[in-house]
Amino acid sequence: MKVLEDIIYPAMNELKAGTPELEALPLSPETALWGSGSTLDSLSLVTLIVSIEELLSDKLGVSIVLANERALSRRASPFRTVATLEAYIQELLDEQRTK
Repeated sequence: MKVLEDIIYPAMNELKAGTPELEALPLSPETALWGSGSTLDSLSLVTLIVSIEELLSDKLGVSIVLANERALSRRASPFRTVATLEAYIQELLDEQRTK
């Protein structure tokens, strides 16, 4: 499964289309989503997360909550960059497969 191409990038494109000030947001693993260097505010990040959760449900039939206590309690946030978010989603998908 190509999480970037199938889930994250379409969600980012949806966010960009609805938010003119984010049109220049690059579709790249290095793109900052939260913290230093990010152009997203907290509402935009939440919107992106919800969109990703919906795409995971629609495309893969899995129900995953990304912004949970586990994610928020990590020393290094999984929402820092597109790459860290992709790794976190893959980790959750792998866990679901082993259940």
